[in-house]
Amino acid sequence: MNPFLGVLFHWLGGFASGSFYVPYKGVRQWSWETYWLVGGVFSWLICPSLLASLLTNDLPGVLQQQSASTLGWTYFFGAMWGLGGLTFGLTMRYLGMSLGMGVALGYCAAFGTLLPPLFKSFFPATPGTETLIQIASTTPGIITLAGVGVCLLGIAVAAFAGLTKEREMPEEEKRKTVAEFNFKKGFLVATFSGIMSACFAFALTAGTPIGEASRSAGTNPIWIGLPKLVVVLLGGFTTNFLWCVALNLRNRSGYEYLAAHRRPAATTPASATDTRIPRLANYLFSALAGTTWYFQFFFYTMGETQMGQYGFASWTLHMASIIIFSTMWGWILHEWKGASGKAHGLIAGGIVALILSTIVIGYGTYLKVGP
Repeated sequence: MNPFLGVLFHWLGGFASGSFYVPYKGVRQWSWETYWLVGGVFSWLICPSLLASLLTNDLPGVLQQQSASTLGWTYFFGAMWGLGGLTFGLTMRYLGMSLGMGVALGYCAAFGTLLPPLFKSFFPATPGTETLIQIASTTPGIITLAGVGVCLLGIAVAAFAGLTKEREMPEEEKRKTVAEFNFKKGFLVATFSGIMSACFAFALTAGTPIGEASRSAGTNPIWIGLPKLVVVLLGGFTTNFLWCVALNLRNRSGYEYLAAHRRPAATTPASATDTRIPRLANYLFSALAGTTWYFQFFFYTMGETQMGQYGFASWTLHMASIIIFSTMWGWILHEWKGASGKAHGLIAGGIVALILSTIVIGYGTYLKVGP
């Protein structure tokens, strides 16, 4: 165990998650459901299967020896997380990267971090974690929980900073960087997304036997989380696939996958003559976005293997690092242009709290597992 290495891996995963939506901004003349599904094929099917096959031992045998209960619950919670991932994309669409991630991940961090230990308090047979009472009964556990509290505070401050910016900026200024900005719709979607995305933590817990079987098959301990990602992300793919195909049918956008030109819509201005679809570029940008999103889970499972008994804190570290890097991209893409000094001060304070929380959590875990 090396908790500081675990923190580093979580930060790498956070960078991938906080950056994944950037390539989508290069997609042209495709509907949201089209590029979201193309990216999803890479993040939920191709990347997890390919890397698990390359880096672990006997992937088919490991999955075949699992009970129906283990595979079923891992897949189910993955599908529920998929609903959160689906609406997470809509959150970025309506709120932008900085505000959208701040609100959605605030809920996600709180539920994803604290619910697994609470769940085990009522259902002791739940694998892979300790109860909150057990965690809080030791000094390292108290320090780690304090770090979780600091993280949640930082997330709340970051979200409040985004809300302050939203209240201050004129509507036309906000739409310059987020074309479909809609705070009310985006906030509701972000709330649902954050709560459902927390199911990812439950999916990983339910898939603990898969990781242990991979360890028994001789897989390097740092890669044992990859086989369960195959099942979790298959669940996520299912919900996203069904929704995107439904939108393709409803919006008559299914032709976009192969078409060279976009059909003019009733709302298309008469002056808009360029309807060419850059198919190769769109596929490349979507593949890059999907692959980048997968790598958040790739590094997450690596970090989780280094956190010892306090693996529950992995979710908090993941959320904190995502907000840090997504806020960075928000600055680079000028989403904070025109915001007041108060909003900038709040977001800076939130980022400082998030960085501090990762240090506190890493130290608490270090005390638990030792040098």
